[in-house]
Amino acid sequence: MSIHQELDLAHMQAAFAAPVRDAQTCFRALLEGLARPGRIQRLADIPVPPAGLGAAQSAILLALADRDTPVWLPPVVRSAAAGAYLRFYCGCPLATRLADATFVVVSTLAGLPALYDLSLGDPEFPDRSATLLVEVASFDSGASLRLRGPGIADEAELRVADWSESATALVQENRRRVPLGVDIVLTCGDRLVGLPRTVHLTAEGMACM
Repeated sequence: MSIHQELDLAHMQAAFAAPVRDAQTCFRALLEGLARPGRIQRLADIPVPPAGLGAAQSAILLALADRDTPVWLPPVVRSAAAGAYLRFYCGCPLATRLADATFVVVSTLAGLPALYDLSLGDPEFPDRSATLLVEVASFDSGASLRLRGPGIADEAELRVADWSESATALVQENRRRVPLGVDIVLTCGDRLVGLPRTVHLTAEGMACM
C-alpha cells in the first residue's frame, strides 16, 4: 500500500495556510488561555478540522504536536481521517495508552478518562505531563463554574454545557496533585478555555453522569 492510499491525500483537509504565523498565533492564544483561566479565547483563521476533531483541538495539535509528542485519540477517531491527518501534518505518533500521551483528545465530557490513567509528570519534571483537549457542546449554557487561583484577580465564572460531578471531581483531584497533574483545555469549535492544574473550581447546575 502506498502512502497516498494509506493517507488518502486527495481527500485530506487542509492545514494552516501560513504554518509558522498561524502556529504562533494559536500558541499565544493557548498560553493566554492557561494564564487566564476561565477567559474564553477565540482562534481566528484556523482550518476546517478533520472528522472527529474540533476546530480548536485540531489547530492546537497542528501548532504543538510533533514526532516527540504522542497524541491519544479515542479509538473511533484514531482509525478515521483525524489519525491520518495528524500523522501527515504533525508526524506525531498515535499513542494506544493514555499514560504514553503528551496530548489527550477527548470528544465529549462524558469521555473524560480517569486522572490516574494519564501522565501526571514527576517531581523533578512536573511539566512532562499530559495536556487534555476536551471538546464541549457550549460555553453559553450549562453548569456555572466558579474559578479561583493564579491568573484570576478574584473569581472567574464560566458556563459549560453537560458539565458533571465527575468532571468537577477530576479537576479538584488534579489540583490536589500540584505540582504534578495535567493541564486541561476545554474547546468548543474555534474557542478555548484553559483550566490549568492550579485552578480551584466549584460548580453549580451540573449534569448527572
